[in-house]
Amino acid sequence: MSEIKKTKIDHIQIILVCAIFSVLFYTVYLMNTSLTMISLAFAAFIMFYQLFSARGKLSSKFKYAKKMPSPFAIIMIVLPIVLASVAAYESYSIWQSPNRIIILWGMTITFWSTMMFVPLAVYSKYREDRVSDPLVYPYITVLVPAYNEERVIARTIEGLLESDYSNKEIIVIDDGSNDKTLEIANKYKNKVKVLHKENGGKASAMNYGLAYAKGEIIIIVDADTIIGRQALKQMVKGFGTNKDVAAVAGNVKVRNRMNWLTWTQALEYVAGIEIIRRAFDYFGSITIVPGALGAFRKSVLEGVGSYHKDTLVEDFDATIKVLKSGFVIQGTTQATAYTEAPQTLHDFYKQRKRWYRGNIQVLTRHFETIVNPRYAFLYRIAFPFMIISMVVLPFAGLSVIVTSILEIINGDWFFVLQMFTLFVILQCLMSALAVRIDRDDPRLIAFSPFLVLGYKQLVDILLIKAAIESVFKTKTKWTSAKRIGV
Repeated sequence: MSEIKKTKIDHIQIILVCAIFSVLFYTVYLMNTSLTMISLAFAAFIMFYQLFSARGKLSSKFKYAKKMPSPFAIIMIVLPIVLASVAAYESYSIWQSPNRIIILWGMTITFWSTMMFVPLAVYSKYREDRVSDPLVYPYITVLVPAYNEERVIARTIEGLLESDYSNKEIIVIDDGSNDKTLEIANKYKNKVKVLHKENGGKASAMNYGLAYAKGEIIIIVDADTIIGRQALKQMVKGFGTNKDVAAVAGNVKVRNRMNWLTWTQALEYVAGIEIIRRAFDYFGSITIVPGALGAFRKSVLEGVGSYHKDTLVEDFDATIKVLKSGFVIQGTTQATAYTEAPQTLHDFYKQRKRWYRGNIQVLTRHFETIVNPRYAFLYRIAFPFMIISMVVLPFAGLSVIVTSILEIINGDWFFVLQMFTLFVILQCLMSALAVRIDRDDPRLIAFSPFLVLGYKQLVDILLIKAAIESVFKTKTKWTSAKRIGV
């Protein structure tokens, strides 16, 4: 049984949160629109109401009710549009500029998400730090699916063998590789179990390994991932004493930080995990247990049908199935894993094409979640936000860029510069907060502007492309980036 331990409040985090909100409200002040201030205050009230109403409820088992979108889901989707419309109405009456209206509309949506996620992220970290180590560590099984991973598989196995967790078994599943993956894995047969099967995809390989697993907790590790020495213990610690906790998401970091693309991806990972994912951790509704480092209770994973073979993102699909079954999913930043990120735009495109098409595929498959109250926080918060972030925000982001260019052409360059400067500052502060929470390399903060201009538009274009291809049912297949083996 784990205990609650005392932890000190990080005052630097508090200062960064205050700075973030100061920039937000200074931006509102510059708009010089009283209705916008009132609307944003109302949005803040709604956010804090949701925060406190969910306090202490780490359970997804809500009662059955009439099928309809949740009130909070409606607020999440409609309120940013209402706020933006208010800003647009007042701004047009003041400036008579339609381009400014669109810029403010896109930025208002950012205000909403920032106000909701930043306080939750800080509190989630504080809560995690208070949990002590369990008195007993259960027997676990580590599954490592591998297909043509000769460049990286040895390092991954060695990292698992060196991990500080003795009560474990390691199973490497070779999914019909046509390189030396199986040969290299067999060199460790006296320490790990090596399975071989015909090629059938990652989901097939994990289900195959699951059939041989003896541990009560299953930990999935990608074949290109090196885990931290304490990672397995921290993953088990994440389950705590709450039997409703069915899965734990690990902290995945980019290890090959070699150019602007990999450094920006490293920052994207840190910011995504430490800000957005931590907010969902507060509600016990983390939506993706990553294949690079994730853990499930074996009984729960088998109970939801294990991994689905007909999806491009099997980890996302399995996570949603667990949440829909009424269980809690938590996250930990103390269990770290280091993975390879694409180093070229070509490899980045291949990876994200699979991710984004797969994400929309899973959203479509589970779309009934948005009107079914039995799915609790997945229904109330997580699923609506995923739809907004994967569909609405990319279009809003590109609209802001296009209208900003038009506004500059019309000579209103100072307004555009002023707005984007404030948002670069805001992004730098949020990145600094994420890096502080994660205790990562402060040099990551220098790449924050790319999450506003450059990298963000690249991601938005790929998300829009995935959405359009999904509408027209364009076929896609599993793609992966070239392994570097650094």
